Formats: sequence, structure tokens, C-alpha cells
Amino acid sequence: MRIGELADRTGTSRRLLRYYEEQGLITARRGANGYRDYDDDTVDRVGQIRGLLDAGLPTRIIRRILPCLDGPTDLYFPDATPEMLDTLEGERDRMTRRIACLSKNRDAIAAYLDRVRPRREGRTP
Repeated sequence: MRIGELADRTGTSRRLLRYYEEQGLITARRGANGYRDYDDDTVDRVGQIRGLLDAGLPTRIIRRILPCLDGPTDLYFPDATPEMLDTLEGERDRMTRRIACLSKNRDAIAAYLDRVRPRREGRTP
């Protein structure tokens, strides 16, 4: 499939797909006309990449773990190196800290809204 169809099927911009290719996350064959041609499996691969990015993993780590993904949600490392395990643990810990920070900020905003809304509606808190 061409890049436009892949973009439509994945909800991902063409520019971002080209970036994924540049980062070695997806591959495409080139036709005689120079157009990219992607396998159908690339649709699932883009979904995996987007999920990992949404989870906060950087592309340098995604590139290393993509070969270990069996399915859209399965992560399997038959020969995980201590370095890879340390890297993943570090990313997990970074995400945990980020979640704590986001939760704290969300709670602060909720408390602010709880104080401000009654005043705007003419009520006292």
C-alpha cells in the first residue's frame, strides 16, 4: 500500500510515517516510480509504535524492542540482556514519576476548579 493509504488506515500523518521510516521503526519498498510501498503488517506496526510513544517511550528504545513484539500488546524478549532490562526498568520508573507529577497537577487543577466554580455561579464554597 502507498503512504496515503497507510496514513488513512492508521490515522497517522504522512510526515510522521516518513519520520518513523527515517528512525528505522518501519520499512517500505520503493517502486520504480520511487513511491513507498508498505506491507499490510505495517498497519499493526504503526499501532504498536503509537502505543509505545503514547506510553512515553522514546523512539531509540522503541527501535530496540519492536523486534520483540509478538502482537499488538505482547512484549516478548527471549534473550533480554541486562542492559535492555535496565533500560526498560529506567523507562518504567521515569513513567511512574511522570504519572505522579501529572496526578499532582490534575489534583491541583481540580481543587482550584472546586474553589472557583461556586464563586462564578454565585455560591460560596
